[in-house]
Amino acid sequence: MTAVTIIATALKLGPAEPQARVLLLVSAFGALMGVAATVASANGKIITFLFGLLDVSIYGVMCLINWKNGSSGLGNAVLHFLYFVPMQFVGFFQWKHRGSNTEGSVKARRLTPGQRWLATALFLAGSVAAYFIIAQFDKSAATTFIKAAVVLDVLPLMCNLIGQFLMSTAYMEQWIFWIGVNIFSITMWSATLSNDPNSSYAIIYIIKYSFYLLNSINGLRNWIILSKPGSPDPR
Repeated sequence: MTAVTIIATALKLGPAEPQARVLLLVSAFGALMGVAATVASANGKIITFLFGLLDVSIYGVMCLINWKNGSSGLGNAVLHFLYFVPMQFVGFFQWKHRGSNTEGSVKARRLTPGQRWLATALFLAGSVAAYFIIAQFDKSAATTFIKAAVVLDVLPLMCNLIGQFLMSTAYMEQWIFWIGVNIFSITMWSATLSNDPNSSYAIIYIIKYSFYLLNSINGLRNWIILSKPGSPDPR
């Protein structure tokens, strides 16, 4: 992931304008911090929250810039600043309480069937509510009844909300929502790059979330093991 990010950044850096170069370099650094966070999270390591704090702070800024340029991103910007950043601290203390330290993995758990239905209902209801709220601030000038840019903003937003809560409280089902986040985010940033070729930083996030998708599948596998009673560390 580091090698791919460096190569992609170098290829885009030359023809980019000075401001775009700064955004590209900052995005690349944030992406690498995010990769470190997801790898640590997949293995139940508490250091994930240090890398995660850097990642979500930078990503929130990039989403805000994306939105100001007339594309999607407002929902994700608000999400990262008002929710993701504080939840890094919540997760750190929750994982520490559940036995995670610099050497050992967190003691993971699973939702009950009733809690899984509740999480699904919250996702559906929250997606509808968030759509109508964010649509009021949409800058895509879409005339269709369902605005694609808003949908691509809302879906990862809701997956992020629920996924982060389940992650901070050490539930295995978080990875189902992270897989959703990654698929929707790849689609969103691909649309951004397609609509505006000058948004060179978008390629960093396409690479980032493609790697995240693979890591999420591995994380789900690891946490199925971690959440079994008396299971050993999957390393």
